[in-house]
Amino acid sequence: MRGAGDIRRLRMYSGRTGERIDMIYWIEGDYIKDAVKEVNHFMRDWRTDDVKSMDLRNVDIMAAAHNLLEVDEPYMLLSGYRSPKTNAMLRSRSRGVAKNSLHMKGQAADLRLSTRSVSQMARAAQACRGGGVGKYSGSNFVHMDCGVVRSWGG
Repeated sequence: MRGAGDIRRLRMYSGRTGERIDMIYWIEGDYIKDAVKEVNHFMRDWRTDDVKSMDLRNVDIMAAAHNLLEVDEPYMLLSGYRSPKTNAMLRSRSRGVAKNSLHMKGQAADLRLSTRSVSQMARAAQACRGGGVGKYSGSNFVHMDCGVVRSWGG
């Protein structure tokens, strides 16, 4: 993963649960099992408490984009894994929620930084060339996923 380095670190907090995570989850070619387990729990569906194994390709994109942004601030995680129940509820409230959202597969995250703009975050994620990048300027967050490389939003 371009820009990720020999050590990969993830720093996030959740405004929903108040939890924080700051950990090295990969060193010189190996994922650290306990760290990955903690990432999965942190990125759970906070509405249902359902935990899913997050696709580590997406975690790598998040970490690499964070490195490229050269910021000390942790990401604010708005949405990681979403259970089908949560996704259906969100879909009923918003046209912007995909029926087969990659959030339900543990392959997406919606993230915010107060010290970087949506455009800056999106450019960093796109530079990783690892998946989809959605800009949601009105709601002040960026969607990053490890699906097909594409971009949308404004």
